Amino acid sequence: MHNSKQNLRIQYTLTGLTIIVFALKVATFFITHSLSVLSDTLESVVNIIATLVGSYSLYIAAKPKDKDHPYGHGKAEFISSAFQGTLIIVVGCLIIYESIDSFIHPGTLHNLGNGFWLLILIALINIGTALFVMRMGKKNNSMALVTSGKLFLIDFFTTISVAIGLLILMVTNIQKVDSIIAVLLGAWVVYDGYKILRASLAGIMDEADMALLENVIAEINEHRNDSWIDLHNLRVIKYGPLLHIDCHLTLPWYLNVHEAHLVMDQFTDMIKSKFGDSVEFFIHIDGCMPFSCAICNLANCEKRQHSFKQKLDWNMENVLSNNKHQL
Repeated sequence: MHNSKQNLRIQYTLTGLTIIVFALKVATFFITHSLSVLSDTLESVVNIIATLVGSYSLYIAAKPKDKDHPYGHGKAEFISSAFQGTLIIVVGCLIIYESIDSFIHPGTLHNLGNGFWLLILIALINIGTALFVMRMGKKNNSMALVTSGKLFLIDFFTTISVAIGLLILMVTNIQKVDSIIAVLLGAWVVYDGYKILRASLAGIMDEADMALLENVIAEINEHRNDSWIDLHNLRVIKYGPLLHIDCHLTLPWYLNVHEAHLVMDQFTDMIKSKFGDSVEFFIHIDGCMPFSCAICNLANCEKRQHSFKQKLDWNMENVLSNNKHQL
C-alpha cells in the first residue's frame, strides 16, 4: 500500500512536469516555426493525456481488494499503458503525415539558435525525469510508472533529435532536413508506441513474464531447503504492483499440518525477502511419494524407502509442468 501511494505521488508530479515541458515546446515552435518542433510538441500533448490517464490508473490500482476484485485492481495499470501506447502510435502516424506534406511544401524557419538551446533544456528535463521514474517503477513493480518513464525517455530522444536537426539546418541551410528528421521521429514514435502496447496487452492476457519466472526460480534454487522435495506447476502473474505466485510444493508426507505450514512459511518468506511484501501466494502442498526418494536430499529421513540418487535442479522446463518429478 505504501508503494501504491508513492507511485501515485510520483505520477501527479509527472503530470505537472509534462505540462511544463509542453509549454516550453510551444514556445520553441513559435520561435522557430519548425515542423519537427511541432511534431515534438504534438507528442507532448499525448504525454499530458497519458500521464493523466496514468494517474487515474494508479489511483484505481491503489484500491484494496474487494469482493468484486479478489486479486485487487492492479490490472488498471495495464489498461492505462495500452491506452498510452495507442495514443503514441496515432501521434507517430500524424507526425509522419505532416512531415511528408512539409517536405513537398516547405515553410520558412527562423530563430533556430534560440530554439536549439530551448530544446537542449527540455531534453535535460526529460532524461533526468525518465531515469528516476523508470527506476522507481521497477523498484515498486509499477508498469504505469515504467511506461510514464518510457514516455519521458522517448521524449528525450525525439527532442534531442529535433535539436540535432536544427543544428544541421543552421550549418547547411537545407530546410528539407527538418522534414526528414520529423519523418524519422514519427517512425521512432510509432515503434515505441507498439512496444508499450504489446507489453500492456501481454499483462492483460496474463502472458508469462519469462525474465520474472527465471528470477523467481533462481532465488528458490539459491535458498533451497532440503524439506522442499519437489516443485512443479509454478505460475507467476503480475497485477500491477502485486505478484501472485501459484505452485505445488512437495514436502515429506509424514509432517503434520502445523509442521508443513512452518516449512511453507520458510518458502514464502524467502521469496518475499527478494521481491518485497507485495507478493500473494497460493501454494498446494503435496506429500512425497515412494518415487520421490530418488530426488529427495533430506538427511536422516526415517521414512525413506529408496536411496537418494541425484538432486534435481529446478528450471524453466521442469517447474512449469503440472507433473511431479521422478527419475
